[in-house]
Amino acid sequence: MTILVTPGAGSTLGSIDHDVSIRDVKRQFIDVENFVLRNGKTISKLRVAYETYGNLSPEKTNAILVCHGYMGSQHAAGIYAPGNAPPGVEEDEPGWWDHLIGPGRAIDTDKFFVIASNMLGSSYGTTGPASIDADTNRPYGPSFPEISMLDIVDAQRALLQALEIHHLVAIAGWSYGGYIAFQWAVAYPAMMDGIIVAASSPKGIGNDSGVIRLIDQFRRDSHWNDGWYYDNGGVAETMVDVRMSSLQRYGIENHLMDKYPRKDERIKALQDIATTWASAFDANSLIVLRRAADFYDAERDFRKIKAKVFYVLATTDTLFPPAIARDVMNRLKANLVDASYFELKTDKGHLGPAVDARKWAGELRAFLAQLGR
Repeated sequence: MTILVTPGAGSTLGSIDHDVSIRDVKRQFIDVENFVLRNGKTISKLRVAYETYGNLSPEKTNAILVCHGYMGSQHAAGIYAPGNAPPGVEEDEPGWWDHLIGPGRAIDTDKFFVIASNMLGSSYGTTGPASIDADTNRPYGPSFPEISMLDIVDAQRALLQALEIHHLVAIAGWSYGGYIAFQWAVAYPAMMDGIIVAASSPKGIGNDSGVIRLIDQFRRDSHWNDGWYYDNGGVAETMVDVRMSSLQRYGIENHLMDKYPRKDERIKALQDIATTWASAFDANSLIVLRRAADFYDAERDFRKIKAKVFYVLATTDTLFPPAIARDVMNRLKANLVDASYFELKTDKGHLGPAVDARKWAGELRAFLAQLGR
């Protein structure tokens, strides 16, 4: 496997105000030749897109990796430099954990070098189903190879190798990103001092029923064409429906209520959010990533974890309700894992760890302070 780093400057700290932590964030890329998946298949040319915040120490020992959600991007903090935002992301849109990442914040970029990569199979610059297959000069589409959570981790590991980072202070993930953090902890237990898992769990449902339902929904779209919709008008209408229903399950209406007190205003705002997202995200990415999540299981390997674990669930999250915490924490402790739990009181549902980030920032800061001792 050969790794090539595409030249490009990292994010630059600019003028800071109380709302935005970092300015002039730039997208960066590495290219990996002949990336071998765990199932033995090879992606001949893998590209990994990422952003960084803060400065890497000369010893390269102050890095934290943050991992995004299922339908999200690597834009975790700050706002983009002009011309750097990927399709579907506004230049002045703060990152999803902007309240947690930045100078003086819980993940303090005066101390830490933060890396946020777009996951393998996604749609914001890293190779995925919408990417051009070098062997056919067409989008991979539904022929994109099946990937696992381990493959997603391995692609991030290739990024770290390119940056010559061999150990992390921590890996932090929200939602799907929490899956990735747990997978890192069992796959490469010596690579990090701690993991932070917010609104997530250590294993998927263990079957393909979710993928089947998702594909069935797309099959009702007249443009689906068995996943070969790229020259067929796309499936934007169905993608908007998928995004809207997902955000409603996540609890977005409570988040929008202050700005849009009327129900019709909130629905219009939600439609606008979903339409912007659907213009950038690929339907086949949803399927590839859903399959990887449904069959992932880090819980069976808890005995391998060496990192300290900080587990956070939100009181009103219906996807990962606090009721699951007892079993997860008991299993971690039964495997002698140093684990702590925090229950975030929020009315923002699954979005709570981001929207109400300030409510758990102090606990996150304290957890990071104890790592490496």
